[in-house]
Amino acid sequence: MKQATVTLQPTIETERFRLRPLNKADTGLITLYASEKRLAEMTPNMAHPLPPGAVEALVDRATSGQSADVIWAIDASPSCGAELVGIIELHQMDRAQSEIRYWVAPTMWNTGIASEVVRAIIAANPLANETIFASVFQDNPSSARVLVNTGFEYLGDAESYSVARRAAVPTWTYLKKLG
Repeated sequence: MKQATVTLQPTIETERFRLRPLNKADTGLITLYASEKRLAEMTPNMAHPLPPGAVEALVDRATSGQSADVIWAIDASPSCGAELVGIIELHQMDRAQSEIRYWVAPTMWNTGIASEVVRAIIAANPLANETIFASVFQDNPSSARVLVNTGFEYLGDAESYSVARRAAVPTWTYLKKLG
């Protein structure tokens, strides 16, 4: 796996949101949302209950510049919303490829946020990717719709371990060619 350093993470603007680098001030809202069991169970790596220090470690990793993960806060303040309503990240792989991962606060589900920010990341292509992969749990068809509606193509079925569920969960895998 390629371990990259991103020296200048761009801020990406959408009509309603700003995708900006995480900062320590985001810790409280991330903790609030990530403590929600429904959210944790839709992600592979979020524990429930959330262990002490987990969010601080995430923010430290995101701000260190030494991670293969480039993580943005989904900031709704441009549309008079909260300074953080979710997270979107690109996990850098080799050969100009990344895996996209995202979550939005449960109170914001089904509002179009995820589709808008995924489109913004694809349009900006901040890591100059040729291919972006994604996977979603099969019991999360809303996230699958986000991927299909933003131009991802279905690749096949797999499974991924869910820390919150403490089990392997069937997934759908997708790909988006950019170059």
